[in-house]
Amino acid sequence: MNGEHMQIGEVATRTELSLRTIRHYEETGLVIPSARSQGGFRLYTEADVARLMVIRRMKPLGFSLDEMRDLLDATDRLDSDKDLPAGEREALLERVRGFAKAAQQRVADLRTQLARAEEFAGTLRERLAGTPAR
Repeated sequence: MNGEHMQIGEVATRTELSLRTIRHYEETGLVIPSARSQGGFRLYTEADVARLMVIRRMKPLGFSLDEMRDLLDATDRLDSDKDLPAGEREALLERVRGFAKAAQQRVADLRTQLARAEEFAGTLRERLAGTPAR
């Protein structure tokens, strides 16, 4: 094995994803190992790790596997060496812009939820601080 390939354990450490999660993403077609060792072990590249990081960042924002697949397809096509017709390129960029807008909205929604949760936790702390010990 050369230095450009990593086994799944190293990828799991670098991405902070479990082996099971990485295998699940493989089963669903979101990420496919770039190679296999002679012993059949999955081998990943930096590009595979970057792809997993996109997936990892989308998950807490509530994107579905299909949405992840759609974004990855768009970015794969944009990043390919093929010359895309202008109309197709613009359509792909518009898809990516849609995901960017959705991500921004979901982050804003999470900030609102976090503010409410912090307010609730503060209310409980104040209540406990004002309760006499028994």
